[in-house]
Amino acid sequence: MKKIGILGGVGWASTVDYYRAIAEGASRHFANRGHGSPLPIPPMTIESVTQAKTRALRGTAGDETSWSGFDAVFREALLTLENAGCDFGIIASNTPHARLHAIRQGITMPILSIFDATAEATASARASTALVLGTTVTMQASNYSDRLASEGITANDRLPETEIAEMQAMIDSDFYGGASATARARLLTFCDKHAKPGTAILLACTELPLAFPDHVDDPVFEADGHLFVNPSAAHVAAALEEALSD
Repeated sequence: MKKIGILGGVGWASTVDYYRAIAEGASRHFANRGHGSPLPIPPMTIESVTQAKTRALRGTAGDETSWSGFDAVFREALLTLENAGCDFGIIASNTPHARLHAIRQGITMPILSIFDATAEATASARASTALVLGTTVTMQASNYSDRLASEGITANDRLPETEIAEMQAMIDSDFYGGASATARARLLTFCDKHAKPGTAILLACTELPLAFPDHVDDPVFEADGHLFVNPSAAHVAAALEEALSD
């Protein structure tokens, strides 16, 4: 099996869930093939950055120079994983993927994109339109809409800044460290407001799927009258496929 490098810490709850999902997915894979206990899991190294630091280093959309400090933290973490002998890397967070084009400069280890995995999962659901929910960085960027377009899927127009700020506040207050008791209801209210029937709702912040504990490992699922795409689960599935490939 190939060794996976996990860049985590943004935030820690989703990092834990990535490790769990990879381990359980590998165990199911080998159990289904009659492997005895203990069931193998891929070798993994986790490099955890500090979210308070990376949040403070966020730049301004459209100003490449303003992101240099942010990019450097993630690049250094990926280099650490590369030097640890990892065969490929994954970033257990949506937000830094908006900067992946800059972060991966100088990194020779392959990095699996959450955008690719999510777009393919959304296409598999036969959705033609999508609503992208996530942090301010994710919702202001065009990465998801551009990648979805290559699959023939139309993403929502950029929401007003007040709505983007509301989603960021929801993530910070109701989802940091895991979903709060009110997280699901608050998220669904937002979805009811912005998602037309048949729209695939991308839970494009790795904490958001925690509102649906019965579906944390499902790349695509239906709940509360909505079609959801779980980028974290799609990303984990892509990592497992790569780790278990010859």
